[in-house]
Amino acid sequence: MDFGSIGQALNFFETGWVVKRLHELNVEALIRNPAFLGGMAAVAVIALFMRWRVLLVTVLSVVGFAGLVTYTLRQGTDVANMHSDNVFVFIVAGVAIIFFVIYLLFIRGD
Repeated sequence: MDFGSIGQALNFFETGWVVKRLHELNVEALIRNPAFLGGMAAVAVIALFMRWRVLLVTVLSVVGFAGLVTYTLRQGTDVANMHSDNVFVFIVAGVAIIFFVIYLLFIRGD
């Protein structure tokens, strides 16, 4: 192993590459992909049985936020006023996911 290969591997963590890759991803296609959902379910079950709480919370929050963003974008992003149902659902579900993460990581003990 030489330093050139390590440098090439670290290029994948550059901000420009990560942002470009995130723009290429289609969240709606990802959340409807059975392979992605099955893989995340398998990782969540393994993390649950192995008591890897941080990994479990990470998987659940990423899938939860991806589902929330997909649902919100499917309903439409037109916000004519601040009392839009889409904004309300997005805010309430986002706060619920964040409180769930805080509960699992900091409040709940083994």
